[in-house]
Amino acid sequence: MKTKIKNAFTSKVNSIGLPILALCWVSFFWGTTWLATKEGVKYMPALQLAAIRQFIGGCLYVAFFLYKKAPWPKGKQWKSIIILSILNFVLSNALSTWGVKYISSGLGAIIGAIFPLWIVLITVFKGEKIARLSILGLVVSFAGVCVIFYDHLADFIKPDFRFGIFLSLFSTFTWAFGTLYTRKKAASFNPYFSLGLQMLISSILLLAITGATGTGINITEIPANSWWAIGYLTIIGSVLTFIAFIYALQHLPAHISSVYAYINPIVAVLLGSIIFEEPLTIAIAIGGGVTLCGLYMVNYSIRKTRI
Repeated sequence: MKTKIKNAFTSKVNSIGLPILALCWVSFFWGTTWLATKEGVKYMPALQLAAIRQFIGGCLYVAFFLYKKAPWPKGKQWKSIIILSILNFVLSNALSTWGVKYISSGLGAIIGAIFPLWIVLITVFKGEKIARLSILGLVVSFAGVCVIFYDHLADFIKPDFRFGIFLSLFSTFTWAFGTLYTRKKAASFNPYFSLGLQMLISSILLLAITGATGTGINITEIPANSWWAIGYLTIIGSVLTFIAFIYALQHLPAHISSVYAYINPIVAVLLGSIIFEEPLTIAIAIGGGVTLCGLYMVNYSIRKTRI
């Protein structure tokens, strides 16, 4: 009897406790990756950093599944993997990496969280109806963004700052398309193996781009700070946190597993202020809070629509 109770308790802890721990890991450590990215791109080209990070991470994933003799994707599964590698990694990850070269890590994280707004706008342009709560969420989020940028109005005269904002915004746009494509074309193929292949394909494309444009630097010239950042981004960001993220998605309700999107920017802003002495003003605090509230409304409305 005691054994049955113990087994039932252990099963309950594993079914709830481990997914929650995975979500906590994602919520915190994906926030820290913005700082690691900011540190890495100080000393080397951003696209090259993203390429090396993805190449190492992709190789680790693929090597593991080759060792496990896992089946390779077939037919149309390859098409989905290639498209997602371009949307999620060549464009979204690489461009957001490039963007924080010119803006603060905290600002990049806040912009990175607004991809649900693009999902709503894409839905509208497709002719689908959206709920009033989504519209309200869009308005609230836009107001929050306006408050955030109030302190940065003078920065818009700087071409680099404008370029960084553009890259960061466009990266969220492509992530939204990647999210929608994943929902529509989700294959039965192993998501972890797919993730590794996406990273590997993306890294090859990015390395080809940096090589063809002559924007990369010799690997021997990459300083230790950037290598430490790449190592952190690869192991913590691309491997452990992605594993935890997919695990949380598979074992938690959508409204719980999406909480990370609201915590990541808070972590990035606070740590950016402490470590890099990035400005943490009242406008950023209030605007960030208002933006996240609006994003919650949009996410909640999207989930209600699916039910």
